[in-house]
Amino acid sequence: MGEFTKNVIDFATTYGGKILLAIVVLIVGYFVVKLLCRGADKAIDRINTDPTVKNVAKKAVKILLYVILIISVIQVLGVSMSSVVAVLASCGLAVGLALQGALSNLAGGLMILIFKPFKLGDYIESGGSEGVVSDISIFYTTLMTLDNKKVLVPNGDLMNATVTNFSANDTRRIDLDFKITNDIDAELVKSVLLGAAQGTPGVLTDPSAFARLTAVDDDTYIFTVRAWCDTGSYWDVYFDLIEHCSKALADNGIDDPEERIAVRLVKED
Repeated sequence: MGEFTKNVIDFATTYGGKILLAIVVLIVGYFVVKLLCRGADKAIDRINTDPTVKNVAKKAVKILLYVILIISVIQVLGVSMSSVVAVLASCGLAVGLALQGALSNLAGGLMILIFKPFKLGDYIESGGSEGVVSDISIFYTTLMTLDNKKVLVPNGDLMNATVTNFSANDTRRIDLDFKITNDIDAELVKSVLLGAAQGTPGVLTDPSAFARLTAVDDDTYIFTVRAWCDTGSYWDVYFDLIEHCSKALADNGIDDPEERIAVRLVKED
């Protein structure tokens, strides 16, 4: 027991001051880092740049300050930095292999920030996932679907797949197909559909709306309606256009061939 007590006293005498000082540095440094992060956030917010870049810059500054704090604590404890670097170097290969996916996502996040294939608020689709971009972090991009589901897509997957950005341009085109029986005057159908498209709220006059016979399928004609609208009002105009065209066809007695009932008369001997 006496030997144990002696060892404890020797340890406290030798390292107690350093440990106490390290604790003080850690506590004080924590509050200093918090203050510096707030100041850095305000400074970054004043920079006229993309919100995504701002968010990543804030996170990078925060990580850097905490790394500096940890290094300072290690130095106060008297641990040689060369020893720390040697340990990290020896573990680097194993860590790299274990974090291959994370490193791929990190690289993907940096590529997204550099090339900006999309930004916050854009509606995108990639690899079967689609939605509004609500956040772009270093490793993941967060999408909010139209039915309010949160989807996290790895940045590495986004950079290695085809990404469709529906919000990239100010206008979008709506394409609709209507099946019509082939015993109806095609010019009448074109006129009805074109009038319905032009009269739909939100449809732009330039480029102008389009309604033409585009295909023939057995005993039916297929007419295509194309109309342009502002990207922000796409879905409202899309559904309004369907309603206006369908109502216009019905009002003019033009029916869908699938609504007809086929009757076959068989003569018995």
